[in-house]
Amino acid sequence: MTETPSPQEAFDLLLAGNQRFVAGVPEHPNQDAARRAAIAPGQRPFAVLFGCSDSRLAAEIIFDRGLGDLFVVRTAGQVIGVEVLGSIEYGVDLLDCPLVVVLGHDSCGAVGAACAALEDGLTPAGYVRDVVERVTPSVLAARAAGHVEADEILAEHVKHTVDLLLDRSRVLADRVESGRAAVVGLRYRLADGSAQVVAARGLEVTAAS
Repeated sequence: MTETPSPQEAFDLLLAGNQRFVAGVPEHPNQDAARRAAIAPGQRPFAVLFGCSDSRLAAEIIFDRGLGDLFVVRTAGQVIGVEVLGSIEYGVDLLDCPLVVVLGHDSCGAVGAACAALEDGLTPAGYVRDVVERVTPSVLAARAAGHVEADEILAEHVKHTVDLLLDRSRVLADRVESGRAAVVGLRYRLADGSAQVVAARGLEVTAAS
């Protein structure tokens, strides 16, 4: 990719790759020795992907992309800290990525643990507790809106994460406001591999319910 795509073009590339993955006809682009050599001098990814660390969410596989395509940041439950913000801003500001994707998924352990902590008061030990505490506001917001189903709670967490990114990162917010970037929240289904839009800022796309 020699020219920076628009936010919409970047989203279309990502969505097309996921559709190929779901259909079982991946093209495995940009995964050969020629691509490796071509990008050795520098990277120009077309999207920042901020997702959960879950082993089933390998970004380049589920979106059928290759070397140099995605700038990937992952934490358990896709929770945000200063390192995450700095990494995303690096991708957006210094690498000029026009798209930031927040990727959540069903059966997320962090979301499940936050729900359990609210129900029975039991929280994990160590730093896992910090992860659960950062997910808890999303679960509380979902419940306040009358959402109790797992998919609804997940969607609320993804939406909350999108809003939190834009609230905390002036760099990202400025890019979205100027039309140079967009942020999309996706809900990934482990069983069929599909990624559905649940939130979008800076793009005109239809969000799933």
